[in-house]
Amino acid sequence: MRKHYFLLALLTISSLLKAQTFSGSGGVIPADGTAAYYLIQPGSLGASVLSTNFGLLNVCINLNHTKDSDLEIALFSPDGTQVMLTHANGGDGDKFINTSFDDRSDRSITDGSAPFTGSFRPNEKLGSVNNGQTGYGTWKLYVHDLNPFSDNGTLLNWSITFGPGASGPMVFNSSNLPIVMIDTYGQTIPDDPKIPAGLKIFNKGPGIRNYITDMPEFSGRSGIELRGSSSQSFPKKSYGFESWDNFNNSIDTSFLGMPSESDWILNANYTDKSFVRNVMAYQVWHNMGNYSTRYHFVELVLNGQYQGIYIFSEKIKRNSNRVDIAKLKPDQNTGDVLTGGYIFKIDKQTGSGGSGWTSSYAPSASPNGQTIFFQYEYPKETDITTQQKSYIQSDVYDFETSLKTQEFVDTTNGFRKYAVESTFIDYFLVNELSKNVDGYRLSTFLNKERDSKGGKLRMGPVWDYDIAWHNADYCGGDVTSGWAYQFPCPDDYWQVPFWWSRLLQDPLYKSHLKCRWLYLRQNVLSNAWFDNYIDSISGQLMEAQVRNFTTWPILGIYVWPNPWPYATTYQGEVDGLKTWMHNRLTWLDANMPGTCETTFNVDYAEATNSINIYPNPVSEQLNVEYQTFRKTSVDISIVNQQGSVLHTSNTVTRSAGEWIETIDMSPFAPGVYLLRLTMDGKLYTRRFIKIG
Repeated sequence: MRKHYFLLALLTISSLLKAQTFSGSGGVIPADGTAAYYLIQPGSLGASVLSTNFGLLNVCINLNHTKDSDLEIALFSPDGTQVMLTHANGGDGDKFINTSFDDRSDRSITDGSAPFTGSFRPNEKLGSVNNGQTGYGTWKLYVHDLNPFSDNGTLLNWSITFGPGASGPMVFNSSNLPIVMIDTYGQTIPDDPKIPAGLKIFNKGPGIRNYITDMPEFSGRSGIELRGSSSQSFPKKSYGFESWDNFNNSIDTSFLGMPSESDWILNANYTDKSFVRNVMAYQVWHNMGNYSTRYHFVELVLNGQYQGIYIFSEKIKRNSNRVDIAKLKPDQNTGDVLTGGYIFKIDKQTGSGGSGWTSSYAPSASPNGQTIFFQYEYPKETDITTQQKSYIQSDVYDFETSLKTQEFVDTTNGFRKYAVESTFIDYFLVNELSKNVDGYRLSTFLNKERDSKGGKLRMGPVWDYDIAWHNADYCGGDVTSGWAYQFPCPDDYWQVPFWWSRLLQDPLYKSHLKCRWLYLRQNVLSNAWFDNYIDSISGQLMEAQVRNFTTWPILGIYVWPNPWPYATTYQGEVDGLKTWMHNRLTWLDANMPGTCETTFNVDYAEATNSINIYPNPVSEQLNVEYQTFRKTSVDISIVNQQGSVLHTSNTVTRSAGEWIETIDMSPFAPGVYLLRLTMDGKLYTRRFIKIG
């Protein structure tokens, strides 16, 4: 009798755990840019909670659309868990015909082609919904046409199937990296504005493992939004966020040991499977002596779902610890304060783009009437005044006009009157090292300090290099030869300003460029440095990359705009980057223009010999102008003809740049004097005459 009851119980359990399918109707997909939701409410299920024993197995859709890559389709479970089924996949193909999204499939939707028919792994792990929630309630299929007004489509029908042997969520408990956890309280993150979110950061310090059960290093509020332009087409999103107080006001906070601020970035780097490219550009720019975005690698958990490896970094912003220029207020519209500081950029007007002005000069290639558009970054477009707009536009116009004249090479009245040459040289080198297909024409930042603090245009900081360093299959981005500034796609809407080809017509600029290149190749741009840096990053990420590519199975698969071949392992991605880097360095060594007229191991500041004093003769105020290429100590002294030291001063420069110091000469007797400037262990001298 007991045996009979036992067999009956097994049969009952077996019948309850059979696969169960629930179907839903469809409808016309909105063509006005809004998203549509299609609903299913399951009846009796074979288990009270969803797990790997009994959970969601697949989602099946039948859908007509004239361009599948315009579609974003996601599933929302009753507890709000979201799974991206397909995002911008399929190219110009159309239709989803009996398309099943199933974690058990041996094909990824990203590797398929339209019309999609059969079984595919979705963009995100379907098993995320089998997290112990009840399957009862409303299941929603979200369909969004990302390119409305151009195509039409209809969801014919869809279904969800539950059964035994389901996949489960990514199990994530600890990491050798810091862990960031964000909770949006059930809200979907928009492009704009920021929405409230809880933020926790787990970080015990270098070399110490972090657990999600630890006491967080930080626990508080934040505001979060989507970030990026073309990167928003990827299923793994990047985010911008602010640290907030309890009243949703931004508040400066220090995260992961970085200087306190309120604005931060979580960069997904979906298309860069090495995760090295952005940070390598930041590090090279920093090693050259310039301010560069600080960063840390983290693993992100969003609304309970593991999201993978992210770069937690500073946002480009005016701040004493970031872009260190003068603060410019709305009431500062005349005199010296009007002259700075400013941050502006050349970029797309999508994403974080905004208003600005069009250059008076066409780019190097403009067969279709292309122009260069500058956007206000600081002050923000909502804060900048009419007078401030007029000033920065005029200053950039003067710089560009100076480059157009025959006298642009003049060291006093040419382009150097308006721009810090050293930053243009360093910016050129970063873009050419990386063969940045977007270089000079997109994500290109400039800044200007107040006149009393130097007052010239400076390039940088560098930003957005995830499709540089051999990660673009178009416009020469995949080859090691050629120049990025000679962008070979004249029909592209975004073109390179004429500056870069014009600067290379200046023999002195080319000489400085060659000296800088030869100097840096000995240390921070050596083959060994690149190998060691890439190995240090990949070693740090070797554990986390396994989880990342389990969640986002894109190794060996084309993700726009990856060049062929597509490495099937993370180590293959790393090795391919190093090989390309060596070949690129070899080409640059052979083709870098200019002739360095000093020995190549001399300091860059000495090679440029950029020490200037004026006016000479001087009556009251003597200006001493000099150029540095890193944070350094500068000593100045004035000596009379008898050898007596009549004045001394010491300055520690904050970074690379051009600096002006003013010395009051009114107490000095008329006569001939010698100014001595010591920098980086080298002595520079200038004679001048005091009159009056």
